[in-house]
Amino acid sequence: MLYLMNSPVLTGYGTWKFLPVTTQAARNLLQNTPYTSAIGHESTARFLSTLLGLDIPVNRIQVDLTAEDIALVFRVKIRLAEGIVLTASQIADIPYELGQLQWLSS
Repeated sequence: MLYLMNSPVLTGYGTWKFLPVTTQAARNLLQNTPYTSAIGHESTARFLSTLLGLDIPVNRIQVDLTAEDIALVFRVKIRLAEGIVLTASQIADIPYELGQLQWLSS
């Protein structure tokens, strides 16, 4: 399963691989692979929808990655103040990156 997540969450012990992904590579992956959104904030889903050219739904679910899963991760690269909720346009103005997270072994 391919998941779209808004943080790189290690859901178990073991060896993990987390590599950078370009916006175009993320777009291609999502357009060609069925995925489940685990994006829990409306503004992040709106921003990613614009960035990736897809409808990214809000879906506050817990994901437990297995060795067969891949997570495409949107990661904010700064520490936000406690309780801050950003708008989609504010998210566009802060440093962020996309990455691919996979669990390799326990």
